[in-house]
Amino acid sequence: MLGADKGQTLSLDGSALRIGIVQARFNEGVTQALADACLGELAALGVPAAQIVHHTVPGALEVPLALQWLARRGECHALIALGCIIRGETYHFELVANESGAGVTRVALDLDIPVANAILTTENLAQAQARQTDKGRDAARVAVEMALLKAGLR
Repeated sequence: MLGADKGQTLSLDGSALRIGIVQARFNEGVTQALADACLGELAALGVPAAQIVHHTVPGALEVPLALQWLARRGECHALIALGCIIRGETYHFELVANESGAGVTRVALDLDIPVANAILTTENLAQAQARQTDKGRDAARVAVEMALLKAGLR
């Protein structure tokens, strides 16, 4: 099923999909937990491990460029951005959060590919850790759902 009304369970079959993941290494404990949850959910949705391309980059600002490179290769049905930005004492948090988010969106719109954005932006490490598993799983589901929707609309 490609869609569901509000309140209905959505059945997702990712067995024919190729998914690309770009994971920031900054705040690596959180981003690795995001990746582990995401990969586990992709497997649960039927995406074979051999059809998942997974790359790491230094931080959230590098994620959009790596997503763009993957999108331009034309081998993936959807992409996933994983990262973690934790507020500090300077304006740097806003800069990184805004620019990485805008970059991820730009890749999706400019290159016509679904991108699930799971770059966490939190006030502290505890908030990031509280969200890392659910957000990783959510990103996998969003990527598969949007790839299937795109295929169904073509």
